[in-house]
Amino acid sequence: MNDDGKMNATSEGYFVLLGFSNWPHLELVFFVVVLMFYLMILMGNLFILILSYLDSHLHTPMYFFLSNLSFLDLCYSTSFIPQLLVDLWGPEKTISYAGCIIQLYFTLALGTTECVLLAVMSYDRYAAVCRPLHYTVLMHPCFCHLLAVACWLSGFTNSALHSLFTFWVPLCGHRQVDHFFCEVPALLRLSCVDTRANELTLMVTSSIFVLIPLILILSSYGAIALAVLRMQSTTGLQKVFGTCGAHLMVVSLFFIPAMCIYLQPPSGNSQDQGKFIALFYTVVTPSLNPLIYTLRNRDVRGAVKRLMG
Repeated sequence: MNDDGKMNATSEGYFVLLGFSNWPHLELVFFVVVLMFYLMILMGNLFILILSYLDSHLHTPMYFFLSNLSFLDLCYSTSFIPQLLVDLWGPEKTISYAGCIIQLYFTLALGTTECVLLAVMSYDRYAAVCRPLHYTVLMHPCFCHLLAVACWLSGFTNSALHSLFTFWVPLCGHRQVDHFFCEVPALLRLSCVDTRANELTLMVTSSIFVLIPLILILSSYGAIALAVLRMQSTTGLQKVFGTCGAHLMVVSLFFIPAMCIYLQPPSGNSQDQGKFIALFYTVVTPSLNPLIYTLRNRDVRGAVKRLMG
Protein backbone atom coordinates (compact mmCIF):
# COMPACT_ATOMS: atom_id res chain seq x y z
CA MET A 1 0.00 0.00 0.00
CA ASN A 2 1.35 3.44 -0.85
CA ASP A 3 1.48 6.64 1.27
CA ASP A 4 -2.00 7.91 0.43
CA GLY A 5 -3.61 4.62 1.43
CA LYS A 6 -4.38 3.54 -2.10
CA MET A 7 -3.25 0.43 -3.87
CA ASN A 8 -3.66 -0.46 -7.50
CA ALA A 9 -4.58 -4.00 -8.55
CA THR A 10 -1.80 -3.89 -11.13
CA SER A 11 0.86 -3.92 -8.41
CA GLU A 12 -0.73 -7.00 -6.81
CA GLY A 13 -1.46 -8.70 -10.15
CA TYR A 14 -4.87 -10.17 -9.28
CA PHE A 15 -8.49 -9.54 -8.32
CA VAL A 16 -10.73 -11.56 -5.98
CA LEU A 17 -14.10 -12.45 -7.53
CA LEU A 18 -16.48 -12.63 -4.56
CA GLY A 19 -19.23 -14.20 -6.67
CA PHE A 20 -21.69 -16.08 -4.44
CA SER A 21 -19.43 -16.27 -1.36
CA ASN A 22 -22.23 -14.65 0.70
CA TRP A 23 -23.97 -18.03 0.40
CA PRO A 24 -21.14 -20.56 1.01
CA HIS A 25 -23.63 -23.36 1.74
CA LEU A 26 -25.15 -22.88 -1.74
CA GLU A 27 -21.90 -22.78 -3.73
CA LEU A 28 -21.92 -26.53 -4.42
CA VAL A 29 -25.54 -26.30 -5.63
CA PHE A 30 -24.59 -23.34 -7.88
CA PHE A 31 -21.61 -25.37 -9.18
CA VAL A 32 -23.83 -28.31 -10.21
CA VAL A 33 -26.50 -26.06 -11.76
CA VAL A 34 -23.99 -23.92 -13.72
CA LEU A 35 -22.12 -27.03 -14.92
CA MET A 36 -25.39 -28.58 -16.19
CA PHE A 37 -26.31 -25.40 -18.05
CA TYR A 38 -22.78 -25.10 -19.49
CA LEU A 39 -22.97 -28.67 -20.85
CA MET A 40 -26.37 -27.80 -22.38
CA ILE A 41 -24.83 -24.70 -23.99
CA LEU A 42 -21.96 -26.73 -25.46
CA MET A 43 -24.11 -29.59 -26.77
CA GLY A 44 -27.03 -27.49 -28.03
CA ASN A 45 -24.99 -24.87 -29.85
CA LEU A 46 -22.52 -27.37 -31.31
CA PHE A 47 -25.51 -29.38 -32.54
CA ILE A 48 -26.86 -26.32 -34.43
CA LEU A 49 -23.42 -25.46 -35.85
CA ILE A 50 -22.72 -29.00 -37.09
CA LEU A 51 -26.24 -29.52 -38.47
CA SER A 52 -26.25 -26.15 -40.29
CA TYR A 53 -22.87 -26.96 -41.82
CA LEU A 54 -23.67 -30.54 -42.90
CA ASP A 55 -27.20 -30.11 -44.28
CA SER A 56 -27.39 -28.14 -47.53
CA HIS A 57 -31.11 -27.41 -46.96
CA LEU A 58 -30.05 -25.23 -44.01
CA HIS A 59 -27.65 -23.11 -46.08
CA THR A 60 -30.05 -20.16 -45.89
CA PRO A 61 -29.70 -16.66 -44.38
CA MET A 62 -31.78 -17.63 -41.34
CA TYR A 63 -29.51 -20.56 -40.43
CA PHE A 64 -26.38 -18.60 -41.33
CA PHE A 65 -27.30 -16.02 -38.68
CA LEU A 66 -28.44 -18.74 -36.28
CA SER A 67 -25.02 -20.40 -36.68
CA ASN A 68 -23.40 -17.05 -35.86
CA LEU A 69 -25.59 -16.82 -32.74
CA SER A 70 -24.66 -20.36 -31.68
CA PHE A 71 -20.94 -19.72 -32.18
CA LEU A 72 -21.27 -16.43 -30.29
CA ASP A 73 -23.07 -18.13 -27.35
CA LEU A 74 -20.36 -20.80 -27.21
CA CYS A 75 -17.62 -18.15 -27.04
CA TYR A 76 -19.56 -15.96 -24.63
CA SER A 77 -20.21 -18.68 -22.07
CA THR A 78 -16.67 -20.08 -22.37
CA SER A 79 -15.20 -16.62 -21.66
CA PHE A 80 -16.27 -16.79 -18.00
CA ILE A 81 -18.09 -20.04 -17.01
CA PRO A 82 -14.91 -22.18 -16.57
CA GLN A 83 -13.53 -19.49 -14.20
CA LEU A 84 -16.90 -19.37 -12.37
CA LEU A 85 -16.87 -23.16 -11.91
CA VAL A 86 -13.33 -23.03 -10.47
CA ASP A 87 -14.39 -20.25 -8.06
CA LEU A 88 -17.50 -22.15 -6.95
CA TRP A 89 -15.59 -25.39 -6.41
CA GLY A 90 -12.66 -24.19 -4.30
CA PRO A 91 -11.71 -21.54 -1.75
CA GLU A 92 -9.49 -19.67 -4.24
CA LYS A 93 -11.52 -17.04 -6.08
CA THR A 94 -8.72 -15.05 -7.67
CA ILE A 95 -8.27 -13.98 -11.27
CA SER A 96 -5.12 -12.38 -12.64
CA TYR A 97 -5.18 -8.73 -13.65
CA ALA A 98 -4.55 -9.71 -17.30
CA GLY A 99 -7.21 -12.43 -17.05
CA CYS A 100 -9.71 -9.87 -15.75
CA ILE A 101 -8.97 -7.49 -18.66
CA ILE A 102 -9.38 -10.32 -21.20
CA GLN A 103 -12.60 -11.54 -19.55
CA LEU A 104 -14.10 -8.04 -19.44
CA TYR A 105 -13.17 -7.38 -23.07
CA PHE A 106 -14.62 -10.60 -24.48
CA THR A 107 -17.81 -10.76 -22.39
CA LEU A 108 -18.68 -7.16 -23.26
CA ALA A 109 -17.72 -7.60 -26.94
CA LEU A 110 -19.77 -10.77 -27.37
CA GLY A 111 -22.75 -9.40 -25.42
CA THR A 112 -22.83 -6.28 -27.63
CA THR A 113 -22.45 -8.40 -30.77
CA GLU A 114 -25.47 -10.48 -29.71
CA CYS A 115 -27.65 -7.35 -29.38
CA VAL A 116 -26.83 -6.29 -32.94
CA LEU A 117 -27.07 -9.84 -34.32
CA LEU A 118 -30.57 -10.32 -32.89
CA ALA A 119 -31.64 -7.12 -34.69
CA VAL A 120 -30.17 -8.44 -37.97
CA MET A 121 -32.02 -11.75 -37.47
CA SER A 122 -35.29 -9.86 -37.02
CA TYR A 123 -34.65 -8.00 -40.31
CA ASP A 124 -34.10 -11.38 -42.00
CA ARG A 125 -37.50 -12.58 -40.68
CA TYR A 126 -39.10 -9.29 -41.84
CA ALA A 127 -37.69 -9.78 -45.37
CA ALA A 128 -38.84 -13.43 -45.45
CA VAL A 129 -42.42 -12.68 -44.35
CA CYS A 130 -43.10 -9.17 -45.73
CA ARG A 131 -40.96 -9.22 -48.90
CA PRO A 132 -40.97 -12.89 -49.97
CA LEU A 133 -40.61 -12.14 -53.71
CA HIS A 134 -37.53 -9.97 -53.13
CA TYR A 135 -36.08 -12.12 -50.31
CA THR A 136 -33.24 -13.69 -52.32
CA VAL A 137 -32.18 -10.23 -53.55
CA LEU A 138 -32.50 -8.53 -50.16
CA MET A 139 -30.67 -11.30 -48.28
CA HIS A 140 -27.98 -12.06 -50.84
CA PRO A 141 -25.14 -14.21 -49.36
CA CYS A 142 -22.61 -11.36 -49.77
CA PHE A 143 -24.92 -8.96 -47.93
CA CYS A 144 -25.51 -11.52 -45.17
CA HIS A 145 -21.75 -11.89 -44.67
CA LEU A 146 -21.36 -8.10 -44.55
CA LEU A 147 -24.10 -7.86 -41.90
CA ALA A 148 -22.43 -10.58 -39.82
CA VAL A 149 -19.04 -8.83 -40.03
CA ALA A 150 -20.69 -5.52 -39.02
CA CYS A 151 -22.24 -7.23 -35.95
CA TRP A 152 -18.90 -8.64 -34.77
CA LEU A 153 -16.94 -5.44 -35.52
CA SER A 154 -19.41 -3.20 -33.65
CA GLY A 155 -19.26 -5.46 -30.60
CA PHE A 156 -15.48 -5.63 -30.41
CA THR A 157 -15.04 -1.90 -31.09
CA ASN A 158 -17.52 -0.93 -28.36
CA SER A 159 -15.81 -3.29 -25.92
CA ALA A 160 -12.35 -1.84 -26.68
CA LEU A 161 -13.66 1.63 -25.75
CA HIS A 162 -15.11 0.48 -22.40
CA SER A 163 -12.18 -1.75 -21.49
CA LEU A 164 -9.73 1.15 -21.96
CA PHE A 165 -11.95 3.57 -20.02
CA THR A 166 -12.48 1.09 -17.17
CA PHE A 167 -8.84 0.10 -16.66
CA TRP A 168 -7.60 3.71 -16.87
CA VAL A 169 -9.55 4.46 -13.68
CA PRO A 170 -7.33 4.20 -10.55
CA LEU A 171 -8.56 1.53 -8.15
CA CYS A 172 -8.66 1.70 -4.35
CA GLY A 173 -6.99 -0.56 -1.80
CA HIS A 174 -9.11 -3.71 -1.82
CA ARG A 175 -9.19 -5.85 -4.94
CA GLN A 176 -12.49 -7.61 -4.22
CA VAL A 177 -14.84 -7.53 -7.22
CA ASP A 178 -18.38 -8.12 -5.92
CA HIS A 179 -19.43 -10.21 -8.90
CA PHE A 180 -18.78 -13.65 -10.43
CA PHE A 181 -16.97 -12.23 -13.48
CA CYS A 182 -15.16 -9.02 -14.42
CA GLU A 183 -17.72 -6.55 -15.73
CA VAL A 184 -17.74 -2.77 -16.02
CA PRO A 185 -20.22 -1.72 -13.25
CA ALA A 186 -18.59 -4.03 -10.67
CA LEU A 187 -15.06 -2.78 -11.47
CA LEU A 188 -16.13 0.89 -11.36
CA ARG A 189 -17.21 0.33 -7.75
CA LEU A 190 -13.52 -0.24 -6.84
CA SER A 191 -12.50 3.20 -8.09
CA CYS A 192 -11.00 5.92 -5.88
CA VAL A 193 -12.15 8.72 -8.18
CA ASP A 194 -15.40 10.08 -9.56
CA THR A 195 -16.64 7.60 -12.21
CA ARG A 196 -19.65 9.57 -13.44
CA ALA A 197 -18.02 10.06 -16.87
CA ASN A 198 -17.54 6.27 -17.16
CA GLU A 199 -21.11 5.62 -16.03
CA LEU A 200 -22.46 8.14 -18.54
CA THR A 201 -20.39 6.59 -21.36
CA LEU A 202 -21.66 3.13 -20.38
CA MET A 203 -25.30 4.32 -20.35
CA VAL A 204 -24.97 6.12 -23.71
CA THR A 205 -23.33 3.19 -25.52
CA SER A 206 -25.68 0.70 -23.82
CA SER A 207 -28.61 2.78 -25.04
CA ILE A 208 -27.18 2.68 -28.58
CA PHE A 209 -26.45 -1.06 -28.58
CA VAL A 210 -29.49 -2.18 -26.55
CA LEU A 211 -32.31 0.26 -27.25
CA ILE A 212 -31.70 0.85 -30.99
CA PRO A 213 -31.55 -2.91 -31.82
CA LEU A 214 -34.63 -3.42 -29.63
CA ILE A 215 -36.53 -0.66 -31.49
CA LEU A 216 -35.52 -2.21 -34.85
CA ILE A 217 -36.63 -5.66 -33.65
CA LEU A 218 -40.02 -4.36 -32.45
CA SER A 219 -40.48 -2.44 -35.73
CA SER A 220 -39.72 -5.59 -37.75
CA TYR A 221 -42.18 -7.65 -35.73
CA GLY A 222 -44.82 -4.91 -35.95
CA ALA A 223 -44.60 -5.16 -39.76
CA ILE A 224 -44.60 -8.99 -39.56
CA ALA A 225 -47.71 -8.93 -37.33
CA LEU A 226 -49.56 -6.78 -39.90
CA ALA A 227 -48.49 -9.14 -42.71
CA VAL A 228 -49.61 -12.18 -40.68
CA LEU A 229 -53.05 -10.68 -40.08
CA ARG A 230 -53.52 -10.44 -43.85
CA MET A 231 -52.49 -14.07 -44.44
CA GLN A 232 -55.15 -16.56 -45.52
CA SER A 233 -53.05 -19.74 -45.33
CA THR A 234 -53.08 -21.63 -42.01
CA THR A 235 -49.82 -23.40 -42.92
CA GLY A 236 -48.17 -20.04 -43.63
CA LEU A 237 -49.36 -18.68 -40.28
CA GLN A 238 -47.97 -21.68 -38.42
CA LYS A 239 -44.59 -21.37 -40.13
CA VAL A 240 -44.36 -17.63 -39.37
CA PHE A 241 -45.30 -18.13 -35.72
CA GLY A 242 -42.83 -21.03 -35.48
CA THR A 243 -39.76 -19.09 -36.62
CA CYS A 244 -40.72 -15.59 -35.45
CA GLY A 245 -42.08 -16.75 -32.09
CA ALA A 246 -38.79 -18.50 -31.36
CA HIS A 247 -36.80 -15.38 -32.21
CA LEU A 248 -39.04 -13.13 -30.09
CA MET A 249 -38.62 -15.46 -27.11
CA VAL A 250 -34.82 -15.35 -27.46
CA VAL A 251 -34.95 -11.54 -27.74
CA SER A 252 -37.04 -11.26 -24.56
CA LEU A 253 -34.76 -13.59 -22.57
CA PHE A 254 -31.67 -11.60 -23.59
CA PHE A 255 -32.78 -7.95 -23.70
CA ILE A 256 -34.94 -7.67 -20.56
CA PRO A 257 -32.18 -8.79 -18.10
CA ALA A 258 -29.52 -6.82 -20.05
CA MET A 259 -31.56 -3.61 -19.72
CA CYS A 260 -31.95 -4.19 -15.97
CA ILE A 261 -28.15 -4.32 -15.63
CA TYR A 262 -26.77 -1.77 -18.09
CA LEU A 263 -29.43 0.93 -18.46
CA GLN A 264 -29.04 2.24 -14.92
CA PRO A 265 -25.97 3.59 -13.10
CA PRO A 266 -23.88 1.01 -11.16
CA SER A 267 -24.85 2.68 -7.86
CA GLY A 268 -28.54 2.07 -8.66
CA ASN A 269 -28.27 -1.72 -8.63
CA SER A 270 -28.59 -4.06 -5.68
CA GLN A 271 -25.44 -6.17 -6.09
CA ASP A 272 -27.02 -9.48 -5.08
CA GLN A 273 -30.01 -8.87 -7.36
CA GLY A 274 -27.62 -7.87 -10.18
CA LYS A 275 -25.65 -11.12 -9.82
CA PHE A 276 -28.75 -13.29 -10.21
CA ILE A 277 -30.01 -11.26 -13.19
CA ALA A 278 -26.54 -11.57 -14.78
CA LEU A 279 -26.46 -15.32 -14.02
CA PHE A 280 -29.75 -15.70 -15.87
CA TYR A 281 -28.81 -13.94 -19.10
CA THR A 282 -25.21 -15.20 -19.19
CA VAL A 283 -25.82 -18.86 -18.27
CA VAL A 284 -29.51 -19.75 -18.67
CA THR A 285 -30.35 -17.82 -21.87
CA PRO A 286 -27.51 -19.28 -24.05
CA SER A 287 -28.58 -22.79 -22.99
CA LEU A 288 -32.22 -22.16 -23.93
CA ASN A 289 -31.53 -20.63 -27.37
CA PRO A 290 -30.84 -23.99 -29.13
CA LEU A 291 -33.93 -25.56 -27.53
CA ILE A 292 -36.17 -22.64 -28.51
CA TYR A 293 -34.94 -22.66 -32.11
CA THR A 294 -34.98 -26.43 -32.67
CA LEU A 295 -37.80 -28.07 -30.68
CA ARG A 296 -40.69 -26.88 -32.87
CA ASN A 297 -38.67 -26.33 -36.04
CA ARG A 298 -39.60 -28.55 -38.99
CA ASP A 299 -36.48 -27.63 -40.98
CA VAL A 300 -34.23 -28.83 -38.15
CA ARG A 301 -36.23 -32.03 -37.61
CA GLY A 302 -36.04 -32.71 -41.36
CA ALA A 303 -32.28 -32.07 -41.35
CA VAL A 304 -31.80 -34.52 -38.46
CA LYS A 305 -33.79 -37.20 -40.30
CA ARG A 306 -31.74 -36.69 -43.49
CA LEU A 307 -28.50 -36.79 -41.52
CA MET A 308 -29.50 -40.06 -39.86
CA GLY A 309 -30.37 -41.56 -43.25
